[in-house]
Amino acid sequence: MMQLRPQYTLRDSISIDGFGYWSGKDIRVELLPAGENQGITFIRKDLPGAPRIAATVDNRVEVPRRTVLRSEKATVEMVEHLMAALSGMQVDNCQVMIDTEEMPGCDGSSWAFLQAIQQVGKVEQSASKEVLVVREPIRLGEADSWIAARPLPNLSDQTFLLKAHIDYSSDAAIGRQTYELSVTPESFAKELAPARTFVTKAEAEWLQTRGIAMRPSYQDLLIFDEEGPIENQLRYANECVRHKALDMVGDFALSGCEVVGYFIGHCSGHRLNAELIRLLLREGQRFHGHRLSA
Repeated sequence: MMQLRPQYTLRDSISIDGFGYWSGKDIRVELLPAGENQGITFIRKDLPGAPRIAATVDNRVEVPRRTVLRSEKATVEMVEHLMAALSGMQVDNCQVMIDTEEMPGCDGSSWAFLQAIQQVGKVEQSASKEVLVVREPIRLGEADSWIAARPLPNLSDQTFLLKAHIDYSSDAAIGRQTYELSVTPESFAKELAPARTFVTKAEAEWLQTRGIAMRPSYQDLLIFDEEGPIENQLRYANECVRHKALDMVGDFALSGCEVVGYFIGHCSGHRLNAELIRLLLREGQRFHGHRLSA
């Protein structure tokens, strides 16, 4: 029988400061406790009426290179690294108070958010966390870029197993990388949270010629030339593919559920991650309370 864990929220409030990679603006984010079954909600305190944006895949809008959420009155950009930290550490209910349209980039990973969560800790709540289980194989995408979900052999197995593959054959410093991980709070904190966003030098220069991402330096994320990261050091030999796995954790969190299954991303990205979750919410098997619904 499916064992449901309790929901959790933060024990106390905490803030994180940084700047937006895309806007260049200074940003302060406050993470606050929330009641059970509230999920993750972003609150734009800089706008009249402090509009709220629920962190659900229904509120996701397609924007290149990042995950963006939009309600009728507000938008918040680049939420995936915070969402990964909250999901990876099993913080299910949280209010995210922000003073602009973008989350801070920090160092391009989930590390700053993870440290904040660990600093304040979390508390158990009385409600159970809903579980979303893959029951049939799913595959989306094209031959060279796809994402898949497969059921686990045993229904009692509640593993969130990820496998990510990237192919930068034309950029020898990155190359081909594959990484697989069973995601738990412990493995997320050790193996995924520190993995940073990466771009090639050519990509960074292309963005800056268009007036985008002008503020980040070589120390604020991984920027690769043909020799490797410029003025920076890798935290893992395969840090780039680990970051893709981190993005999957953050994007899958928009399901609002704990996902169970084997998930494989082959040169995929935010769009395919979201498409898979939308399909899984329609076709997967959901467990909540002591009842089962399909």
